[in-house]
Amino acid sequence: MIKSELIEKLAEDNPHLYQKDLERVVNTVLEEITQALERGDRVELRGFCAFSVRNRPPRQGRNPRTGDPVSVKEKHVPFFKTGKELRERVDGKA
Repeated sequence: MIKSELIEKLAEDNPHLYQKDLERVVNTVLEEITQALERGDRVELRGFCAFSVRNRPPRQGRNPRTGDPVSVKEKHVPFFKTGKELRERVDGKA
């Protein structure tokens, strides 16, 4: 599901709300999650997931074409961990 499909589904389930308002809500939620991760905060949506930022230290990599060593800089990457309820529902145990 992509963002526009999510907005359409929310509009179908909530006909009393304007689609532009739903689009604004979805964009605001995603922007707040993004800003929290930029600050290094953790975002937890109980039962669904938790977002956090993980640090990958600098390392020596290899150029796959030539095999030459390449220096890879430190990175901060987003990390997504599913919640227990989501894992159980996907696994068919709910």
